[in-house]
Amino acid sequence: MASILPADPTIDEIRAALAPLIAASAAFDGFGPAALADAARRAAVDPDVARLAFPGGGRDMVDAWFADIDARMAAKWPAEKLATLKIRERIVTLVETRLDLLAGTRESLRRALALLALPGNAPHAAKLGWRAADHMWRLAGDSATDFNHYSKRAILAAVYGATLAVFLNDESEDHADTRAFLARRIDRVMRFEGWKRRRAASRADRPSLARFVGRLRYPGR
Repeated sequence: MASILPADPTIDEIRAALAPLIAASAAFDGFGPAALADAARRAAVDPDVARLAFPGGGRDMVDAWFADIDARMAAKWPAEKLATLKIRERIVTLVETRLDLLAGTRESLRRALALLALPGNAPHAAKLGWRAADHMWRLAGDSATDFNHYSKRAILAAVYGATLAVFLNDESEDHADTRAFLARRIDRVMRFEGWKRRRAASRADRPSLARFVGRLRYPGR
């Protein structure tokens, strides 16, 4: 196979090029030396250089693969295209797009999640879940910088993780069961967000003892 890389590629370019090839082999070999060697051979990359691109071993290979999914999702749904949809539709569309991109590599996904579930990889697994959620919210147009920035991403990361667990064992046509599960979870999130907005509005309308005392002390304010 001819090289899919430029003549003098950087380590980052090598990592990005090898990531989907490693994932294709990981269904049989897991995210380890055999999958890396096969990907390097297919991309005409020196095996020693390929190993340099993934100093953390399998964990780095999974990281690079998920980054590739992020990039492919963004290419399919740029922000201006998503802007024509409602917020709920944007998030559902992005999660479903990720599932579509992963559909042909479910066994690789199973092995990737098993690797990330190891105790020593728990912090990295959390980081990757957060990164996926953050990427989706940014594409969806979210620009919150307050507490909502963190709560939205934490909730979406949990929804996405739960959806992946259903997706792995879903044999329904076009993964209909997974899509229905996702729709139910997103509905719950939207109801919760609506409740938060109503609660914040009702608090703003309530009499405030602090504001009252402040006006007594500073009548002009």
